[in-house]
Amino acid sequence: MDINTYIASGILELYVAGQLSETENQEIYNLLKQHPELLQEVIEIESAVVKLTAAVSPNAKGFNSIEERINADEQNEVIKLKPRPSNWIAYTGWAASILLGTGLFWTLNQNTELEQHIESANLENRYLETQIEDARTDLAATKNLLNVIRDRDIIEVPLGGQGDFASSYAKVYWNKADNTIYLDAAGLPNAPVGKVWQVWSLTLDPLTPTSLGTIDNFEIDDNKIFTIANANESQAFGITLEQEGGSPTPTMDQLYTLGVVNPSS
Repeated sequence: MDINTYIASGILELYVAGQLSETENQEIYNLLKQHPELLQEVIEIESAVVKLTAAVSPNAKGFNSIEERINADEQNEVIKLKPRPSNWIAYTGWAASILLGTGLFWTLNQNTELEQHIESANLENRYLETQIEDARTDLAATKNLLNVIRDRDIIEVPLGGQGDFASSYAKVYWNKADNTIYLDAAGLPNAPVGKVWQVWSLTLDPLTPTSLGTIDNFEIDDNKIFTIANANESQAFGITLEQEGGSPTPTMDQLYTLGVVNPSS
């Protein structure tokens, strides 16, 4: 039996108010003897009703302690919790206290629910504002990138798939004016666990590779376009798959893509 759920159901308040049937009274009476927590809850409800009654009608008489009646009951009879008031004023005060207590409980409950709705709405608004701001930032970044790659002075270098990785591809947009390349790596798969993509600038005679760094955030980048500094006099670009942390020299059997810069560029 879930004591807290049973208490929250409100049946004990009806029990104290004498609004249950004889059978229901008997069932609750038996439970009170078995579960001290329920008995304590009923005692507290009775105490609250008595206090409210006294506040509404100074002439109202309190109930006898339910705990005392249970201890004194040797016949296991049903507790009668709807005593006859000594006069009409007392009964009116007791009934008013019940209504007042119920009204206060309902009001507090409604206020709590309203506060929860307001807080939920505020959270949703803050989340929406964040999403809008992120979208604006992404849009601005996209416009800036489009302006860059559409610049007539930009150098485009297609990188084709190599050997066993013929299906792979990428493209470099090289802006010599600010020593930056924009790598479109959408044609590469996600790197396996423990591996990273490493980008290389190459001179061809003699063949000399220079690392431009690793792409550590490849999987989480949605557009797969990466901005990389490149102050080298590059004659070609390549991408290899390396161990996390990168390699001082390219692993040639893991060369996925390679592209030569057009000499006229």
